[in-house]
Amino acid sequence: MLPATPGLVGASPPHGLPSPAQNAALGAHEPLPHEVEAALWRGDQLGGPVADVLSSGFPELDVHLPGGGWPCGALTEVLVSQFSIAELRLLSPVIAHQTRAGRSVALIGPSLSPHAPGLRHDGIDERHLVWIDVDTPRDRLWATEQVVKAGSFGAVIAWLPLVRAEQIRRLQVLASRCKGPLFLCRPEVAAQDSSAAPLRVMVRVATDWQIAVDVLKRKGVPLEQTLHLTSMPGGLASIMTPRLRYPSRLTPIEPSHAVVSPAVAAVRQRSELAESSKS
Repeated sequence: MLPATPGLVGASPPHGLPSPAQNAALGAHEPLPHEVEAALWRGDQLGGPVADVLSSGFPELDVHLPGGGWPCGALTEVLVSQFSIAELRLLSPVIAHQTRAGRSVALIGPSLSPHAPGLRHDGIDERHLVWIDVDTPRDRLWATEQVVKAGSFGAVIAWLPLVRAEQIRRLQVLASRCKGPLFLCRPEVAAQDSSAAPLRVMVRVATDWQIAVDVLKRKGVPLEQTLHLTSMPGGLASIMTPRLRYPSRLTPIEPSHAVVSPAVAAVRQRSELAESSKS
């Protein structure tokens, strides 16, 4: 028979330390330390904030985000079908909040140049925007890493069409140095790929000045429903009439004086005769 080896099943714990069974019995009703409780989340509950959060500017979205907003010092993926449209409508409230507070926001490699008058309409102070014009995937990733390492920006938004899983994992680790949130804008097809980002959302342009947001990944139970958030550009909000706020409800009316070609007129006449014969 082999001699008993210390540390294996059946071995006694070191002198002065309780056994696992005694430890479980003693701590069954004791609350966890606050730091542990804050970092712990259960699969059937929405995760709480481990770090600071910033409101997304959409109350309907905040209630579905762990902690009630965008996590600071962490990476969030924003997936879109076309760059520089839907993601800016989603992120413009947090950009406006940070720039109005005097904090710099970095825009790394947007596909379209920032338009200062349009930014002002959304309440964004362009004096606190840092636009980094890079093009190649290597330069985009390098610039993003350097900005994140600096840790001095109120928010970082990087457009990374081509990025590998291990590179995202590295950015997630580096994001802990950021004072604000780190957003990676990626194509919609990346939703099929695994990612180390703790929060992933997909955003699309919807009707009636809305954006449709799907929370693909978060700490907590999955969100099955699609959120429709009103996001009208600031320059239009002050001049938009109630009738034009809901374009989908408008019914096109053909004017009575419209000129109709003989071929179209003949088709309409045959359709009217066919309908009258049926009745």
